[in-house]
Amino acid sequence: MKEEFTTNARRWYDKDPILSSAMKTLEQSDDETQIKVALNLIKIITEHNISNSEYESVEDIISSTEDVLENTKKGRWYDLDSTLRTAITLLQNCPDSTKTIIAKEMAKNVIEIIKKDEDEEDSEEISEE
Repeated sequence: MKEEFTTNARRWYDKDPILSSAMKTLEQSDDETQIKVALNLIKIITEHNISNSEYESVEDIISSTEDVLENTKKGRWYDLDSTLRTAITLLQNCPDSTKTIIAKEMAKNVIEIIKKDEDEEDSEEISEE
């Protein structure tokens, strides 16, 4: 049977190619990199939501996320760590226009952290020789 092409995305983040690519890279990253990116994501999303007056405080953002976190399944790759799960849930609940902006920042952030980690590993290897 021939498989038919569909435009339906399997996951919510596959609708945006930049976000999809960033999420794939993040998924394949080590735990430490994932946490660094998650913390950065939380910071970026929080700042963006407060500056756009969508929320008045960080507490408002966190409480809106907690409701979603309680009602979602927990079998996804990013559910294994609560910080990562919170960051991705915040991202998922952003308006599409905000997701696009944050996806670009996230992609840059993932690449910067990976490069920095690789540079640190290279300098450690050189100093051991």
